[in-house]
Amino acid sequence: MIETTEVELFERSVRQATERHTGEALDGALREVGWLEALTDDAFTAVSILFPLQGAANAVSFALDHVVATGLGLKRTTEAVVLPRLGTWAAPGAVTDGRVAIRGLGTRALLRSDRAVVVAAHERGRFKVATVSTSDLNVRPVQGMDPAFGLVDVTADDAGFGAYPDGSGDTWSAAVVLAQLALSYEILGAARAVLSLAREHALDRIQYGRPISKFQAVRHRLAEALVAIEGADAVVTAVREEPSSELAAMAKALAGRGAQTAARHCQQVLAGIGFTAEHPFHRYFRRILLLDQLFGSARSLTLELGDELLRSRRLPMLLPL
Repeated sequence: MIETTEVELFERSVRQATERHTGEALDGALREVGWLEALTDDAFTAVSILFPLQGAANAVSFALDHVVATGLGLKRTTEAVVLPRLGTWAAPGAVTDGRVAIRGLGTRALLRSDRAVVVAAHERGRFKVATVSTSDLNVRPVQGMDPAFGLVDVTADDAGFGAYPDGSGDTWSAAVVLAQLALSYEILGAARAVLSLAREHALDRIQYGRPISKFQAVRHRLAEALVAIEGADAVVTAVREEPSSELAAMAKALAGRGAQTAARHCQQVLAGIGFTAEHPFHRYFRRILLLDQLFGSARSLTLELGDELLRSRRLPMLLPL
């Protein structure tokens, strides 16, 4: 575990890195401040520090690759990791007769790596962690809603693979939990940035001789946004304290839904300026919509949780208030 005083200093260094850098420059800065070592020593603390700040800065990095690799129990995290397709958290690969078919996504780390880690569904519902040569993959940049994020579409119908010596596919659920936690933090970081933009606008915008922050309708919008964010944040914090697949899915669903609720209210407060390309709101909104789709969307996760509730006839354990 990282000591409290060390956490404060570490968070300050990571904050400076995310505010000043993005892309490969941010990856280099994170290596310099020791974020990868922190991820190995205390994954949940490292995730809780970086991803809210990355979301607030609208920065991008290859940190999600490292998070998934850490969740898989891999000691080496230099390779890229194939991620599930948008809207799902299912393993991106499937093994048949010693070959693997892949339908997934990746960060731009795939474009600069010789090999990639892929988790493939195997016999009897088990998983296998393998490495594949990126030359065997069909990699296509994804434009879509947020091209700045740098996602790539990854497919392969008959890729050869080698077993990864440091990890086991049985840890796929642990990797999903850690990834969903990281993405929840990043979504809420972006949502808080959107709320801050709307608040500053409400304080500065003068209408009928006074700031619009004095108007009750505007205050209600901002209050609804804050409640949505804080409610989701409480569940995300609970995942860090008592991680489980069910709780992580709930947190990711609530983070996605809460951030979109906040963005909708903040867009109303920002009014016309929020629709312009010059205002940063659209960049955060694009990022929120994309992050919501990674490792399960709010909609798909909610449906799965509901189906599981009907199958098990068991209510999830209530969180302490």
